[in-house]
Amino acid sequence: MPIDLLPDQEQQSQRTKSSMGHDARPIPRRRRWRWLLAVAACALVLIAVRHLYVQDVTPAPRLAEARQNGAPVHVAVVETRSFPVILNGLGTVQATNTVTVRSRVDGQIEKVGFEEGQMVREGDLLVQIDPAPFQAALDQAKAKLAQDEASLTNAKQDLQRTAVLSKQGNATQQLFDQRTANVASLTAQVQADKAAIDSAKVQLDYTTIRSPLTGRAGFRLVDPGNIVHANDQNGMLTITQLQPISVIFTAPEDQLPAINQELKSGPLKVSAFSSDGKRRLGEGTLKLLDNQVDPASGTIRMKASFDNRDNALWPGLSVTTRLLLKTLKDVVVVPDGAVQRGPNGLYVYVVTDQSKALLREVKVSRIEDGLALVESGLTAGERIVTSGHYRVQPGGPVQVLDEQKAVPATKPVADKVD
Repeated sequence: MPIDLLPDQEQQSQRTKSSMGHDARPIPRRRRWRWLLAVAACALVLIAVRHLYVQDVTPAPRLAEARQNGAPVHVAVVETRSFPVILNGLGTVQATNTVTVRSRVDGQIEKVGFEEGQMVREGDLLVQIDPAPFQAALDQAKAKLAQDEASLTNAKQDLQRTAVLSKQGNATQQLFDQRTANVASLTAQVQADKAAIDSAKVQLDYTTIRSPLTGRAGFRLVDPGNIVHANDQNGMLTITQLQPISVIFTAPEDQLPAINQELKSGPLKVSAFSSDGKRRLGEGTLKLLDNQVDPASGTIRMKASFDNRDNALWPGLSVTTRLLLKTLKDVVVVPDGAVQRGPNGLYVYVVTDQSKALLREVKVSRIEDGLALVESGLTAGERIVTSGHYRVQPGGPVQVLDEQKAVPATKPVADKVD
């Protein structure tokens, strides 16, 4: 016969069936998302472990092969050659002469004889001012001179007659003195007239304004018909001399003794480059050392002169300068890429005949144009590593890929940049 369950027992039986899978109620959505996230996390962990395992296991043959064949490197042969000692600096181009052309007389402009930006020669006509008033003043001065010269001639004749009468006793001494003074006064007047004529000629000449030097004209500040005055401050134009031209640059004060010492042997060569140092603008010579060191910056100012025949240098242009102090002969030179810095200082890797890399400490005094001047540690003919240092082990084998010269270009070092 069926057994009747109590209400509490019936609920307990239903919960037991649900836990045993006999209950058809669905699992809540939140619980399903948790299971999916857990599965995804496990998959990512498995992928990461497999990736690390591949990295740890697969490079072993490659590393063993690299150790067996040697680290691939590029090498260069140590050379003895000439090495330029150069002082690099920054400078500014400055015109040798700059003239602001102004009028020296008042008047109206009749003609402008130049174009803006034109190269003008010394003596070329720039501006013509109306000369009529000044020509009239000159003519008037000449007429006054002629009048006074006639009066002076008459006064001299009267003086001569008075002198004769005075000797005969027919003329008083007072009359003779008066006529003597009249001659002296007219003589002075004639001299003043001649000076007035010279002044009028000068004023007339000022109406024709010519270029005082050869250079490039700037902006035109006047036009035909304008009235100009001798006290105008702006001027009519500016002329800048470009050939030759100067460059003002600086050098550290501790280099001053070396510069003075080299100047005793003759003028020093200075090269000017663009501000980025890639394009040569001209070559000149050192002309002037300033008479004092700037205490604020600890530098000495210098001036170099350039022919500037191609007008590559322009007033106000910023340039980089290279002052050639001297050229050292038969010194050890290597590519600067071969020199490395370690905890004990500078070193290079020397490649032996057995293709082994030996670490050797070196002393470098200067580096210029990709070359290092080695004072000690290397001798000519040795081979050194120029690239691939990060794979090289001291005393380990190397594989030489190619061999290069210390100086890749055929031009001298000082002329390498063009």
